[in-house]
This record gives sequence, structure tokens and C-alpha cells, in this order.
Amino acid sequence: MRLLTFIACSLLSLLGFSSAVRAGTQDVYGYSFSTIDGKPLPLDTYKGKVVLIVNTASKCGFTKQYGGLQALYDRYKDKGFFVLGVPSNDFANQEPGTSTEIKKFCETNFNITFPLTEKVDVIGDNAHPFFKHVRQDLGFLARPHWNFYKYLISRDGHIVAWYSSTTTPDSDTLTKAIEKELAK
Repeated sequence: MRLLTFIACSLLSLLGFSSAVRAGTQDVYGYSFSTIDGKPLPLDTYKGKVVLIVNTASKCGFTKQYGGLQALYDRYKDKGFFVLGVPSNDFANQEPGTSTEIKKFCETNFNITFPLTEKVDVIGDNAHPFFKHVRQDLGFLARPHWNFYKYLISRDGHIVAWYSSTTTPDSDTLTKAIEKELAK
């Protein structure tokens, strides 16, 4: 099953479905997560900032992207850019840990300093409202189909692009899109 999902994600990426073809119609500021430490984290905290929201997992073939996400955050944080990591166990049970274990893993292995949320569902009936919004506003292809899907949020709170797991944090496509949003 994992191999089929990976192949499907790769095929979508190769066919040009990595990025949204239209911006989201509704801002995301009405949604809220909890930090990995259990404190409220409303997305309106990031008004006026550019944010990359990424569903993550610690035991995935794409887990090494944590390092690239931290590098992105370090590169652009002084310009108003944030990465928000959203751990999820929805795909092949690749994030089985508790919040404490996830935080320790990220800090120990990747020196993560960008915000992480508590573990949430990103697909299905119990999906976090942000991810239900993604599915409703941008369609089936945009919803996470595996770990490390990425959603670029503009300064005004709209999803302006999405990227599949196969789009790495250091890809020209993603970095150019971030720079474009930061320049606005």
C-alpha cells in the first residue's frame, strides 16, 4: 500500500499536480491548532506572515525533509516566514509517538526550532478542520495523500499553493514561491 501511494504521489508530481492551480477562496485564520506542548495556536497568530504548513511524520521515507524545512525557516524567518509542522499518524502509522517523543525526536535529530503542533488527523472524518478546508477549498488532489504535503499560506491567510511529498523543501519551485510571497 505504501509503495502504491508513493507511486501515485510521484505520478501526480510529475504530471504537474504538485501545486494548486488556483488560490484558496477563504482565509485560514479561523482555524486553530494546539502546540506540541498543548497551548492554543490560532492561525491568526500568523497574520501578515507567510507560512508553510506541513503534515509530518518521524518514521517516513520523507522524514529527512525536516532538515530542509528547518533550513527554509532559518533562511527566511527574519523576513516574516514560518514553518508549521503538523505531526500525523494517518499514513502507515509513521508517527506513533506522543507529543513529548515527537518533540524530542525533532529537536535531537534535526534541531527543529520552528513550531510544531500536537499530532492530528489530516484525512478522513476526524481530520483537523484546516485539512478539511484544504480538501473542500482546493479539491481532492490537494489534500494530503502522504506525509510531508506542504501548504503555502500568503500574508493575507489564503492557501496560494500546495506541494506533494516529493517536492523537497530546497526545490526551486517551493523556494521561488516563498520568495514571491515574501516580496508582496
